[in-house]
Amino acid sequence: MSNDLNHDSGSARDVADFCLQQVPDQQQQRASFASSDLWRAVAATGTSLWLDTGDIDAAKELWVREFVALTTNNTLLNKEVQKGIYDELVPSAARILRDKGVDKDGLVQEVAFVLNAVHGLKLVKTFDADVSVELHTALSNDAEASYQYGKRFHAICPDRFIVKVPLTPAGLLAARRLSDDGVRLNFTLGFSARQNWLIAAVARPTWVNVFMGRINAFLSDNGLGDGKNAGEKATLASQRGLRRIRNQGGAHVRQIGASMRNGGQVADLLGLDVFTMPIGAAEGFVDLAPEAAAIVDKTGDDPAVEFAPSADVMGDKLTCFWDIDSHFETAAADAAGLDPKTATAEDVLKALADNGAGDIFPQFSVEEAARVAAEGKIPAYSSWRERVRAGTCSWDGTLTAAALASFSKDQDALDDRVRGLL
Repeated sequence: MSNDLNHDSGSARDVADFCLQQVPDQQQQRASFASSDLWRAVAATGTSLWLDTGDIDAAKELWVREFVALTTNNTLLNKEVQKGIYDELVPSAARILRDKGVDKDGLVQEVAFVLNAVHGLKLVKTFDADVSVELHTALSNDAEASYQYGKRFHAICPDRFIVKVPLTPAGLLAARRLSDDGVRLNFTLGFSARQNWLIAAVARPTWVNVFMGRINAFLSDNGLGDGKNAGEKATLASQRGLRRIRNQGGAHVRQIGASMRNGGQVADLLGLDVFTMPIGAAEGFVDLAPEAAAIVDKTGDDPAVEFAPSADVMGDKLTCFWDIDSHFETAAADAAGLDPKTATAEDVLKALADNGAGDIFPQFSVEEAARVAAEGKIPAYSSWRERVRAGTCSWDGTLTAAALASFSKDQDALDDRVRGLL
């Protein structure tokens, strides 16, 4: 990113003004939406209700005043952009950016930033909601650029935008700086309680995630279990860990249940800090029509996980999704002691590796990275088992890498559409 577009530059402010001008819609008020006895009862358990969609029309079908936020990501934004609804905005944004001196190499990334911000503003205005907006995947290993773009998102809509930062060593450092500056963060791509312990210790964001549906799919798709309850168990373990950090005087970080697949998960996790529900999961819960007596806090539960008889649970470290041991806590504390303004991603990796926790950020060769991307969102057990057993790789870390690769693919599709319109 050009220094001319640092968050505190005049050019960055001009781009922010351009984004704001694209959404002259009247701000809707929460009181204008219908209320739901069912969702009000869920909220009374302590759960904040978010919808996981960028589709305005689909969200309107479900939205009630008990919902407070929407989450978008590279995949969801790409779906909206591919509809063609922003085809006229792209060249207009490009003209403004060229006038600000943005070169050809940086233009697509800047236009993607504008699209993310403008769509986020539409969601804010339409639903009177907080909205998570996500950094471009190309920034995932660039702490300084992540910090600058995070500040720019915040400046556009400081009261309603929540900045999403992905789980990488550089992301941890950028997020800590943003947190220190008072920017609300949704730290994304988490798959385990220990990952979120690390994030809370180092970055101190407002929210963290467990992508529970993908954990269950990893076990079932690879014949390691029946695919039930593992993601839920990891999510509840993560929330308990976060509460322990808070009770020990640490950061107040809240748990999001993400990658929800059905209404049953909503019912099973009542009382979780946050649900971010795809449309189908929210509709599924409504269809269950639970009795009022069943809508109670269930975060004290610890669901059983059934592994396949052939699975070597301990040898293959399959409990990594919910286990946090004292050695890992020490590793996280050492990483948290780094100065986020001067430390590098390599410093984070060293702090973790020196304490035996280097597997949480697997380092992949070019060939291995291509294999991660080719396998899609759910890694193949056979590809990584030996590395996991050797301690150079982990299932939670590999799922994070796979998720980032998947988002990068969708980001590339969005970027390609932008290029075609320039």
